[in-house]
Amino acid sequence: MTIRFRSLAELDAVAGQLIDAGSARSVWLFNGPMGAGKTTLIKAVCRQLGVVNTVQSPTFSIVNEYVTGKGEPIYHFDCYRLRDEEEALDSGLEEYIDSGERCLIEWPERIAGLLPPDAWTIHLAVAEGERILETN
Repeated sequence: MTIRFRSLAELDAVAGQLIDAGSARSVWLFNGPMGAGKTTLIKAVCRQLGVVNTVQSPTFSIVNEYVTGKGEPIYHFDCYRLRDEEEALDSGLEEYIDSGERCLIEWPERIAGLLPPDAWTIHLAVAEGERILETN
């Protein structure tokens, strides 16, 4: 699936499309360069899923836990600061992934060996004033 969008006003609709397309998968991997909009997209996905708490980048905490209005947990990871997979294991990442709950992971290439084979990859790119989102 490829989605092109130009403004933040389109983001909730894009998030809705992702939720529909990825509903069968619990682990979502967000790839893209710094500043591509990974965290902003995750905020929109969480908003569309009914998250009631503030969604922010877990750059320093590595993982943030959110709860939907239905009481469902969502785990948001930012692996940018992780040095290696062992550090990810120390943070408890594997238990979150194995929980079956929705895990939204930024910078997943840093923990590639820990990811399930059925994880859903969402790649964001910036080109000529628009964002291009592609999924596997």
